[in-house]
Amino acid sequence: MDTMDFSAVRGWLARSYWTPGIERAVIERAAANSALVIGAFAAGGEQIGFMRVVSDKVRFAYLCDVIVDEAWRGHGVGRAMVTHALDHPEFATVRTWTLATRDAHGVYAALGFKPMSDPESRPQSWMVLRRGEQWR
Repeated sequence: MDTMDFSAVRGWLARSYWTPGIERAVIERAAANSALVIGAFAAGGEQIGFMRVVSDKVRFAYLCDVIVDEAWRGHGVGRAMVTHALDHPEFATVRTWTLATRDAHGVYAALGFKPMSDPESRPQSWMVLRRGEQWR
C-alpha cells in the first residue's frame, strides 16, 4: 500500500455518491483492513484508480470503493482492476462475489455479475457473481 496515493483516492471517494466527504484516515484504515487493495497507475506513475476487496479469501468477497479518476473513465481501468481481483490466486476458491452500484452495472455485467433481487428497490442495487454454479 506504500504506492497508493491516498490524497488522490480521498479526492475521488469524497466526491462519490457512496462516501461523500470521507476522510483520508478512514480510507487508509479501511484499506489496511481489507483482504486486497488494488491501485491502477498510468505510464507516468500517477494513480488513476483504486479498489478494495473485503473477503475471507475462501468463500466470499465484496468489491468496494471501485473508483477511477474522471479523466480515465471509459478506458477499461475499472474493469481491469476488477478482473485482476477476480483472477487473483489468493481468491481462487471464492465462489460468491458481491458489490453494490448505482451507475456502473454495464462494467460489472460484462464480467459476469448479475443483479440480485432487491425488494426495497433502492437506487443502489446489489450484484453477484457465483462461480461454479449456474445462475438461477
